[in-house]
Amino acid sequence: MIAIINYGVGNLRSVYNAIEKVGGRAKITSEPEEIKKASAIIFPGVGAFKPAIEKIIGKKYEFLEVPKLGICLGMQLFATRSFENGVHNGLNFIPGEVVRLPSSVGKIPHIGWNELRFKKEIELFNGIEDGSMVYFVHSYYLKTEERFVVAETDYGITFPSAVALEDCYGVQFHPEKSGEIGLEILRNFVSIARR
Repeated sequence: MIAIINYGVGNLRSVYNAIEKVGGRAKITSEPEEIKKASAIIFPGVGAFKPAIEKIIGKKYEFLEVPKLGICLGMQLFATRSFENGVHNGLNFIPGEVVRLPSSVGKIPHIGWNELRFKKEIELFNGIEDGSMVYFVHSYYLKTEERFVVAETDYGITFPSAVALEDCYGVQFHPEKSGEIGLEILRNFVSIARR
C-alpha cells in the first residue's frame, strides 16, 4: 500500500485517483502507524510550507527506508529549509533550500505546461522522453546541488524540476495533472514501490 500523507494540503484525491488508475493501491492517511507500514509514501502538494511541515513534525512520523515521492510542495518539504514566509526547517531528505522564483521571470506563480530537460536517467522516468511537457503550479523551487538534479525546466531561470537521492524522488510539477506523461511517471513509482 502506498500512503498518501494528509498534512492538510489540497489535491489528495487527484493523486489517489491517479495512483489507482495506474494499478497501484493507495490510502490517504495521517496516521503514523499506517505510514510506518506503507510500501512507499507520497508527499502531495498544493499549499504552504510552514503549516505542512508543522503538521508532519507534530505527528512525529517515522519515515522508514521506503521509496518516497514528493510532489510540488511535497518535494519542497524534502529540503533542508524553506524561505517561504520566514525561515522553516524541512525534512532534510535532499540538501537544499526552497527559494522564491525571482520577479524577473515575469508572472508568478509559474502556472501551466513546461518541458523537462533530463540531466540523468533514473527509473522514475523510464519511458519519458527529454522535452516532455508537464504541468506546473508554483512560486518557489528547491535550490540544490547539481548531483541531486535529475531534470531542469526553464521559466525565466533554470530550476530543478526533478531531484533524487537514494529512495527519495521529488518533482516540482504535478504528475497527476500531466496527462499520459504524468501517469507513466506514477506507474514507474508504483513499480518501484512494489519491489
